Amino acid sequence: MSQVFKALSDPTRRRVLQLLRKGPMSAGDLSDQFEVSKPTMSAHFAVLKEADLVHAEKAGKSVIYHLKLSVLEEALLGFAHSFGLGTEAPKPREETTQ
Repeated sequence: MSQVFKALSDPTRRRVLQLLRKGPMSAGDLSDQFEVSKPTMSAHFAVLKEADLVHAEKAGKSVIYHLKLSVLEEALLGFAHSFGLGTEAPKPREETTQ
C-alpha cells in the first residue's frame, strides 16, 4: 500500500490517473499534457507501474497505458478501513437522567 501512496503523492501522477479514467492513452499523448521532459514522464510512469496502478502494453512503437482501477480502489478502501471508515458506526449512547 505504501507504493500506492507514494505514487499518489505527486500531482503529475494523480493527473495521469485522472486522464486514464477516460480510457487508455499512449505515453506520448499523456506526456503532451504536461510541461515536463519525456524522461521525467517516463519516471512517473515507472512509479505508477511499480505501484500497480497502471498497465502498459506495447502497440507498435507506442506504449499504451491503462488504468488499473481495482488496485486503486483496493488501496483506498484498505486505507479507509485502517481508520475505521466504512465500518458500521457505533450506536449512540443513551442519555441517562439522574
